[in-house]
Amino acid sequence: MKARYITPAVTVMGKDGTIDFEGCGKVYEHLIEGGVDGILLLGSIGEFFALTMEQKKDLIRFAVDKIAHRTQLIVGTTSMVFEELLALSRFAGEEGADAIILLPPYYFPLSPEGLETYYARIAEALPEQSIYLYNFPDRTGYDLTPEITLRLVRKYRNIVGYKDTQAGMDHTRELIKLVKGEFPAFEVYSGFDDNFAHNVLAGGDGCIAGLSNLVPGLCHAWTEAFAREDLVEAAAIQQKIDLLMEIYQVGTPFIPYIKEAMAIKGIIGSAASSLPFPEADPGDSEKIRGILKKAGLL
Repeated sequence: MKARYITPAVTVMGKDGTIDFEGCGKVYEHLIEGGVDGILLLGSIGEFFALTMEQKKDLIRFAVDKIAHRTQLIVGTTSMVFEELLALSRFAGEEGADAIILLPPYYFPLSPEGLETYYARIAEALPEQSIYLYNFPDRTGYDLTPEITLRLVRKYRNIVGYKDTQAGMDHTRELIKLVKGEFPAFEVYSGFDDNFAHNVLAGGDGCIAGLSNLVPGLCHAWTEAFAREDLVEAAAIQQKIDLLMEIYQVGTPFIPYIKEAMAIKGIIGSAASSLPFPEADPGDSEKIRGILKKAGLL
């Protein structure tokens, strides 16, 4: 079974909230050496919402140069300012990114008709770019449905895939059946690591999920286990991932705690995140160390 694991990379920051480009470069090398199938820049875990347009451009330019097409690079270009979204999307394409990924507008939900029109306008304005749709109802407040997605894919061949960040698999499973049933090459990814195996078994393409920042080699091994149809190995990795999923529960939002786990492992030098996100306190760090020990990573 063919499966892919794409990492939504963290954005390494200094205590003052500036981007640590050297630290980001080390993360990209860590991911590529670990064998991930792609890197998503400026996703939710990459704190796109806290960066200025110029910071985003600087990071895109740096990442394209650093990654140098050694793995797929997808760039998140979501913005509530439509012209900024288009400008950043075009910039990413001109710099050499392979694709872009876009959340629906948030704060005010759109009607189903309005949401379909929104993505249609984007697809028409960016005909040369590969576009991934990004569904995250916990953050946007509403759903990008399989039915809307199918209508868009029928019209716009530059809409090539979908990241579905939901705790369960019901919605993703329907998306796989409805859209991939008609367009088998359309890519459907889960947004939580523990859904990887279910996604692949249901006919999806794998995950775009955050734990691969911490254990890219383990996530790559999972894809290889499915390629060999080695369900014993796949089950063993599932159980280790299930342990590591506890990191997401240490605090809210989860981003500083993923970074803290990476800092404990020596992957990054600073676990700082953008304000107003909290820092992991000593008790949080101890919980994370306990999780890593249970998973055999310390």
